[in-house]
Amino acid sequence: MKKTSNEKKSNKKISVRRFAITYILLMGGFFFLISFRPIQEVIDLNGLYTRVIVFVTAKIIALFDISASVDGSIIRLPSIALDVKFGCNGLEAVMIYSVAIIAFPAPWKDKLIGIAAGFFLIQVINVLRIAGLAYSGVYHRKLFDLIHIYVAQGVMIAVALGVFLLYLRYTGRRHEARI
Repeated sequence: MKKTSNEKKSNKKISVRRFAITYILLMGGFFFLISFRPIQEVIDLNGLYTRVIVFVTAKIIALFDISASVDGSIIRLPSIALDVKFGCNGLEAVMIYSVAIIAFPAPWKDKLIGIAAGFFLIQVINVLRIAGLAYSGVYHRKLFDLIHIYVAQGVMIAVALGVFLLYLRYTGRRHEARI
């Protein structure tokens, strides 16, 4: 039996509504997991995540002959110290991306591949972004605040969206191949 135009529109509305509701609920759940104090006392996901990102970034910065030391979430450089917090550590971008993947209707195999590949890509770009901020803080201090506030923050959200669009293209091609 063939679906009418109205039935197709109704199904699309339901799918968009389901995606939006699922997305909002999952984002709320993830924010709860990383910010609820009793959970943080058991495992501080944000703190652990931040320390790994700071450590890797400091190693990348050192490749450019900039001395960098790490103290928790802080990267100490010759003329500036960067305190990498939530929103700067890339976890927020990964959450935005991963929740969109989970909420999107696709086979779980595609979702897991998308989350893993997107996580890697987002974090590579994030580490390079933080290293770029470190470089600007050391060599172009007057531009640092401008780059940090107006460029670097929005870049990660744009990267998360861009990687999600790549995922949609990937799943669309896989879906067409199955038909």
